[in-house]
Amino acid sequence: MYGSGLNKPLDGLSEELVNHLNTSGATIISIDTPSGLFIESSSLGNAIINAAYTLTFQCYKLGLLLQENAPFIGEVQVLDIGLLPDFLNQIISTAELLDEPKVRKVFKPRSRFAHKGTFGHALMIGGSYGKIGAVVLATKASLHSGAGLTTALVPKCGYEIMQVSAPEAMVIVDEMETHLTKLPDDIEKFTAIGIGPGIGTNPDTQKLLSFIIRRYRKPLVIDADGLNCLALQKDLLQQLAPYSILTPHPKEFDRLFGEHQNDFERISTAKQKAAELKIIILLKGHHTYVALPDSNGYFNSTGNEGMAKGGSGDVLTGIITSLLSQGYSPKDAVLLGAYIHGWAGDFAAQKYSKEAMLPSHTIECLGNVFIQLQEKI
Repeated sequence: MYGSGLNKPLDGLSEELVNHLNTSGATIISIDTPSGLFIESSSLGNAIINAAYTLTFQCYKLGLLLQENAPFIGEVQVLDIGLLPDFLNQIISTAELLDEPKVRKVFKPRSRFAHKGTFGHALMIGGSYGKIGAVVLATKASLHSGAGLTTALVPKCGYEIMQVSAPEAMVIVDEMETHLTKLPDDIEKFTAIGIGPGIGTNPDTQKLLSFIIRRYRKPLVIDADGLNCLALQKDLLQQLAPYSILTPHPKEFDRLFGEHQNDFERISTAKQKAAELKIIILLKGHHTYVALPDSNGYFNSTGNEGMAKGGSGDVLTGIITSLLSQGYSPKDAVLLGAYIHGWAGDFAAQKYSKEAMLPSHTIECLGNVFIQLQEKI
């Protein structure tokens, strides 16, 4: 009935027909976009066809990539309708779909004569009483993503757990039993630092985050409770080193930057804040969105609903921190990290099922991803 040019909600006979079709029990296939769906703005509250499948033309439209439209679009298939490549290249867009060809341009195979010092030293800061598992996942993800050395900073209660769970990692122990309070004196020796998984929001831990932001002038990777601590001290946003990487899910994003009514508003704010603060914001979702300081952005095309489990974000933090430590630029570390995280999750879903797979299985399957990247070089 209506395509991507729609700019007002359906009403009258059109609305009645949509409601009738949605309750008919028939399998609905939408062409281009589901009728009633806006492409460049939120459609929440409008009458929209609930499609089981959407066959769209040539490339994804913005509205087909956002979580809020999931009930309407179903499974999306992009159909090549033969548009000339020169025409597509002339289209100016501030968002791209992150796909395998783009990632292959970023990926750097290892030199035969490399040694552990070639691939940097990553520090994972996290854990609190009852949440040591989060920093274990991040640490193991860092190891499996190629960091030359990985060290974990954990409270005392996490020492034995970390040594047994990740024997390849080194461990620094805080003097406090239940939460983190202090940083090591030689923090500058670490090539990259990821902070947040399982760290909690104790006032002492908030001070630790403040200290690291002011002292460590390389880009940081901040996730989970690191973001919640940052939301409690929003003045620190202005002090982040350029190209620091924040990886919030929508609720963490709203704690940082205020309440948003829909995903379109979040995308807009992410672009604005990334440019204003000169940082990279990775907004998690089915199609994770990466906002860059130059106002450009990317939607990820890998991953699946089986990854919607606690711990998946910790794995992503470990991967990005590891790539950053290996000398990838912050932009490339985020784009490659998001893509291979989702790709490993797709391998895990094939092996274990979407229901049974765990974030630890995603870590195990990172090897499959790197083998694939190597085989096709």
